[in-house]
Amino acid sequence: MAFNSIVCVKQVPDTANITSEAMTPEGTVNRGALPAIFNPEDLHALETALEIRDRWGGTVTVVSMGPPKAAEVLRACLYRGADRAVLLTDRRAAASDTLATSYILSQAVKTIGNYDFVFCGRQAIDGDTAQTGPQIAEKLDVPQVTYLEEIVDATRGADGKATAKIRRNTGNGWEIVETQLPALVTVLETANEPRPMAAKKVLRYKKAAVAAEVSEDRVEALKAAGLLLEQWTLDDIHADLNRCGLAGSPTKVFRIESIVLTKEGFKEIAATEAGMQELVHELISDRTL
Repeated sequence: MAFNSIVCVKQVPDTANITSEAMTPEGTVNRGALPAIFNPEDLHALETALEIRDRWGGTVTVVSMGPPKAAEVLRACLYRGADRAVLLTDRRAAASDTLATSYILSQAVKTIGNYDFVFCGRQAIDGDTAQTGPQIAEKLDVPQVTYLEEIVDATRGADGKATAKIRRNTGNGWEIVETQLPALVTVLETANEPRPMAAKKVLRYKKAAVAAEVSEDRVEALKAAGLLLEQWTLDDIHADLNRCGLAGSPTKVFRIESIVLTKEGFKEIAATEAGMQELVHELISDRTL
């Protein structure tokens, strides 16, 4: 009763370090001006897929769309136990918004094929739209379950049809929903605690790379060692170029700002009963309580 999972992961700019160069004149994010990190909630999506494999068997394939340096997040996935890693890198995909990105990733998922679950983090910290996962589900024409907190159960009948019961956050509570598989699921950061990188896997995959990262003479050596990561272009997934990159992206970024909340001065509260009463009165007055 094994289940195969595909996890969409993303290397994102560290939004905690926004600078004046964070935006290009064309109104897109200047990713080269910011340090890159593993999108936080995608780590929880990966952990969910790994937990399913640990519990029921199956495979975990990770796919990322980005420049060659995005292979860093694929190595991080292999260090944690992913079975297969694919980088979709193509200059023609540059500046894709959520509409174009979801189309490209849906084509990648179709190309990988043979899946029961597609997992995404709830949202990426560079956009905070939470749109890409649901849009992928729409393009794949599969059910979607958002805000996963736990995979409660998964079963496959004698006829091969599979279902899953998923606990999802509803904002002010939770509910358990049942869905047919395959399905796309978005994962919250509260779903689990991502496992640490395994030392043996780090030693095994630390030199893994895509062809675009290394010189031509190293490609064959990496391939022979089983360390050449899969590298796809838009042609490999049979993508319609009119739906990719700027051509397929109606969204434009108006402005990027780093907002820092500051308050001048302070008020000292005496550590007495009268001081505490004054503090509570102030908190009620400004509607903090």
